[in-house]
Amino acid sequence: MYSPRLSIFIRTLALGVALLSLAPIALGQLRASPPIADPNDTRFPGVTEDWSSPALSSSHLKPVTPVGPFVDEHPGYTVELLQLQWRWGDPLDLYVMKPKGVKKPPVILHLYGYPADTDAFKSEIFQSALTKDGFAAVGFVSALTGHRYHDRPMKEWFLSELQECLATSAHDVQMVLTYLTARGDLDTSRVGMFGQGSGASIAILASAVDPRIKVLDVLDPWGDWPIWMATSPFVPQDERAEYVKPEFLKRAAALEPVEWLPKIQAKEFRLQQTTFESDTPKPAKEKLRAAVPAGTTVVLYKTLQEFNTSFHNSTNLEWIQHELQSLPEPQAVAGAASLPERLQKEK
Repeated sequence: MYSPRLSIFIRTLALGVALLSLAPIALGQLRASPPIADPNDTRFPGVTEDWSSPALSSSHLKPVTPVGPFVDEHPGYTVELLQLQWRWGDPLDLYVMKPKGVKKPPVILHLYGYPADTDAFKSEIFQSALTKDGFAAVGFVSALTGHRYHDRPMKEWFLSELQECLATSAHDVQMVLTYLTARGDLDTSRVGMFGQGSGASIAILASAVDPRIKVLDVLDPWGDWPIWMATSPFVPQDERAEYVKPEFLKRAAALEPVEWLPKIQAKEFRLQQTTFESDTPKPAKEKLRAAVPAGTTVVLYKTLQEFNTSFHNSTNLEWIQHELQSLPEPQAVAGAASLPERLQKEK
């Protein structure tokens, strides 16, 4: 098959958690999705999905009743594991981590880059780090990643099916937000999202079409597809020729983070880049950095030591938490507690 290299951040994340506890696709309307599904599953009639846009307006997905939740109680927080689904053959495991003693906490979505699975969300110390300051955390993986990779020919994987994976995962972010809003136990007027690698690219696409993501924080997004596919060491050398063909790049161009970055709708946006990470070539990083909208906070980490200092406990949540706390109350009610007061209550 292939042996794609893990990005430095994935290796760093895995190390941190371990130390803590441990065929061509046409543009336009497409039937969702190619994985072989149970022929007896009749829950998704009429489901279609447009892989040419991160927006849901040209797709028709049908959420069904979630499986679960399976709840795990801890002294300061709870973890729920659910299975959501809105297209054939593609159930999605969702981890919802909630702090105890906080009514309707703000929520931060976490989406790491391919090939990271859900292992981090199973670490109790990582769970505690995500929830200790009164914020809920929600984690899942992108398309054709981890448990979502099944019933496909081995030659089909995240890069070979890049358009599908980027589009469906951006759609997934929006469907997850709709589910979280319907729950009623989270403050979805204060949603943040952290994305890394390909997960950062997906987060950019989702934020460009969905204003519900109020604060966006991304680390080392992939992008500038012609340069990335031609020169990234992440691309298997024996497959590179396929990914630099005009027809492949034409499909990928519809989901080019460089083009979608100026359209981000988050009220606050931070782009973090590591100069030593090699999966995204330097010219692509520079092009991504030049495309950010005015007012973006840009952070460059020049050394691994500098990066590790900022990502202590494998998290770097202070900025996104502060920005979520600083958002004005959507509809102030006389006598209602402010967000900082709610976060301090019963601590």
